[in-house]
Amino acid sequence: MTSEGHRDMEIATHVALLGQQARKASRLLRSSTTGQRNAALMAMAAELSHQRNALLAANERDVARGSAEGLSEALMDRLLLTPARIDAMISGLETVAALPDPVGGIDDLRTQDNGLRIGRMRTPLGVIGIIYESRPNVTVDAAALCLKSGNAVILRGGSEAFESNCAIARFIASGLEKAGLSGHAVQLIETTDRNAVGALITARDHVDVIIPRGGKSLIKRISEDASIPVIKHLEGLCHVFVDRHASLDMAFDIAFNAKCFRYGICGAMETLLVDQDIAHAFLPAMIAKFQDAGVTVRGCDRVQVLADVEPATEEDWWTEYLGPVLSIRIVDDMDAAIEHINHYGSHHTDAIVSDHFGHTQLFMLEVDSSSVMVNAPTCFADGAQYGLGAEIGISTDKLHVRGPVGLEGLTTRKYIVLGDGHVRT
Repeated sequence: MTSEGHRDMEIATHVALLGQQARKASRLLRSSTTGQRNAALMAMAAELSHQRNALLAANERDVARGSAEGLSEALMDRLLLTPARIDAMISGLETVAALPDPVGGIDDLRTQDNGLRIGRMRTPLGVIGIIYESRPNVTVDAAALCLKSGNAVILRGGSEAFESNCAIARFIASGLEKAGLSGHAVQLIETTDRNAVGALITARDHVDVIIPRGGKSLIKRISEDASIPVIKHLEGLCHVFVDRHASLDMAFDIAFNAKCFRYGICGAMETLLVDQDIAHAFLPAMIAKFQDAGVTVRGCDRVQVLADVEPATEEDWWTEYLGPVLSIRIVDDMDAAIEHINHYGSHHTDAIVSDHFGHTQLFMLEVDSSSVMVNAPTCFADGAQYGLGAEIGISTDKLHVRGPVGLEGLTTRKYIVLGDGHVRT
């Protein structure tokens, strides 16, 4: 066997061991109480706070390596940890601890004519594999949500955040053990070898579902190669449509916030659509605002008549920039805007700015996206903003969960039947 073959076997063996440990931990979690899991979350938060200097030092090593390797500005922003971002991670753990526990909840309990009571109980998925890039905070968010919902998790972070993720995983394991739970409930694959991804997404005996977070090529590969169910989103190609009945002052603020809140998030606006009836009154000042902020604007032929912008190509309508670039198109009416969004969009998050009730209702009905917003910027597409505490990701699938994936999205439901000596005749 070649050295490469030996390495592949070692990786497969390592992932299988993590899977066995995770499966055992998931069974223990099923019988744990809400109080035990909340105590573990608080212990994890305390450990992160205590070890923040060590975490910042690990992140500095990742950032220095990323800079030397020429990572894009958007990726560097996702990678960077600051004291404020660590505070947000700690706050996220505390917030998840305070959320209601979905596990064990019974819905739709009803009594049949024969006296049997039938309902549906929330139950954990089991063992979740999460594959992600760049953002070290995903390690904390994933651990928190999986633990609270009674799932064990195996994490495979991107190589660019390796040092940060390893440090966070150590602090999480320490917090779990201090709370009396198994440190194997949250495990990190501590190798940057890409073959670890292949081993994880085919570990059918040990892993129940895969959740990828990252670039289109990563998620496409996982969707095609995984032998385990996948909860995914491919892109965040988000739109804001400014309707002819919009308040232009409101539209001005919403469009700017949707693009410029943070360029690198999946909820950032990538295409602005404007009704032809208000384009002349709205776009010149709007475009100047974007350009003053350093955003490169690309426009359709009609936009180019109104302002000095780069020509937009067909490829621009398909592009998630994740950076300071924006495409703008003037459309004939709302129907044309909806057609554009459903054709070019990624079914992530799209918004309308309008004071017309009928238009907003039709937009919400006809835009086929996991989140549809009225008079609010797309950057609100975030689990914490939705009251979920945190999120694993934003699913653009239609099964088994859609939109920001929080605690309920990490559970399933099973039927329970309550009898009193009933027999079937």
